[in-house]
Amino acid sequence: MKVLHLTSSRLDSGAGRGAYSLHKALQSVGVESNMLVAIKTNDDSSVYSTASKIEKLIPNIRGYIESLPLYAYPQRQRYVFSPSWLPTNMERKMQKFNPDLVNLHWVCRGFLNPSNLPKFNKPIIWTLRDMWAFTGGCHYTEGCQNYLSSCGNCPYLNSGKENDLSRNVWKRKLKHWENLNITIVALSHWLADCAKQSSLFKNKRVEVIHNALDAAKFKPLPKKFVRKILGLPQDKKIILYGAIEALTDKRKGFQYLEIALQQLAQNGYNENAEVVIFGSSKPENAPDLGMPITYMGRLHDDISLALVYAAADVSIVPSIQEAFGKTAMESLACGTPVVSFDSTGLKDIVEHEKNGYRATCFSADDLAKGIAWVLQDEQRWQVLSHRAREKVEQEFTLDIQARSYLQLYQEALQSYTLRSG
Repeated sequence: MKVLHLTSSRLDSGAGRGAYSLHKALQSVGVESNMLVAIKTNDDSSVYSTASKIEKLIPNIRGYIESLPLYAYPQRQRYVFSPSWLPTNMERKMQKFNPDLVNLHWVCRGFLNPSNLPKFNKPIIWTLRDMWAFTGGCHYTEGCQNYLSSCGNCPYLNSGKENDLSRNVWKRKLKHWENLNITIVALSHWLADCAKQSSLFKNKRVEVIHNALDAAKFKPLPKKFVRKILGLPQDKKIILYGAIEALTDKRKGFQYLEIALQQLAQNGYNENAEVVIFGSSKPENAPDLGMPITYMGRLHDDISLALVYAAADVSIVPSIQEAFGKTAMESLACGTPVVSFDSTGLKDIVEHEKNGYRATCFSADDLAKGIAWVLQDEQRWQVLSHRAREKVEQEFTLDIQARSYLQLYQEALQSYTLRSG
């Protein structure tokens, strides 16, 4: 079986790392797997770039041109919104691979146009790494339910009009995908439920296959050892928080964590705890959390990430919406309990009071309570830590993921052959 993965994500980003780890896991079970990406960032001979000479010189040129329609909405929110209007010749670029099946991942920034998909003439698996595939352009809806019908009057665009850019994007998707033979893979049950209810995918097959990781890389390590390497204190509780744009992306929930940590500081944790933040360098106007903060900046490799997770006593993932929650999974693999809100994809990872704590949505008070609950009792922490690792070994290994995809690929190929024949 020959599988071609398509993604515009950098392979050192969250979505890109997820796609690349699946690609390698499939190779390990005998699948002939290749990747076609926007910009190649490693030396893997099975990864190929679609970038032209101009795109290599100006890496984000397509992304910039892709965003031009957004300038018609000067009151729009400053979040990612992908119109996907640029024409591409992806089907021609795929020809030399002649795959049996195509697996899409994150495919925005001008990488794919909705009209490309019917031209593939191959069975398509689409691994959803956010909500974009079934919306009119936003990547997370943050409570908007317009995707259940036909989008329009988009709160992201702040358009105030039914026939806005989001309606146009939705119409183009419907036109090209309504009769498309495609199987949807969601990373979590929450994301699967959203896809099943959406107007674009309500008649498509939707399955859940979780993200996975290399459990030999992400594993518990002696805290004294890793803290010495990282220069972190041996005598304090380490509270870990990490995300891309960790302090500025409201979807990641730092606005709740900030209040929760200030409460803990007022209750005595300022003396025996330290906060470690990765994904962001120290900003000019750094927040005052009432306790020491160490900023680790961007961590681009699994080894660095694993060391930071293993050094912590608790990892906080206070996101409002997550397709899955890879940070939470990686933390559990390293034996570090996770505190999150009881929301979206994180519900598949964090087991309340078993490997962490799921706080009431979106209560900073209960978030603080959960952090304290994890840290207060050493014997309880050991039980949480054991179950954290056990959860990953039972549900989130690369072998489990690869075999689930392999079975789905075989079923999709069989269905496609029957339809075509």
